[in-house]
Amino acid sequence: MTCLCVSGCATRQPSPPESSDAVANPADRKTAPARSKSVPGKPSPPKPPPSQGEHSITNANGVLTLVNPLQGRVASVNMSLRFVVLDFALKQLPSIDQRLGVYRQGLKVGELKVTGPERGGNIVADLVAGEARVGDEVRPD
Repeated sequence: MTCLCVSGCATRQPSPPESSDAVANPADRKTAPARSKSVPGKPSPPKPPPSQGEHSITNANGVLTLVNPLQGRVASVNMSLRFVVLDFALKQLPSIDQRLGVYRQGLKVGELKVTGPERGGNIVADLVAGEARVGDEVRPD
């Protein structure tokens, strides 16, 4: 029978600094500000504006983009009876009697009043003003 014996040192050796930007005390590593990699004298490129239904908030820690959770699409249109079926797949449905705007390529083209009924992620709304086409974006004004 063969016996194998392994031994080692129980003390931990400090690891070498990761880079010249490393913080001396590992406890301070979490609170130390990150250094900017921008070139001095050269402005950073502007950030693109938020898309429709989004709002940006900037603070000392960075930019936070909020997405409007109540945003859907027109799934079906009945122009003779002036109602539409809205698709809010995997999103919060609007409440009954809520007013919504219809947007096409970022421009408001109509106004809806949610009437119901709802089934799954779909809900019916009356076309109060303007027009609507399949694929138009729907969101609160």
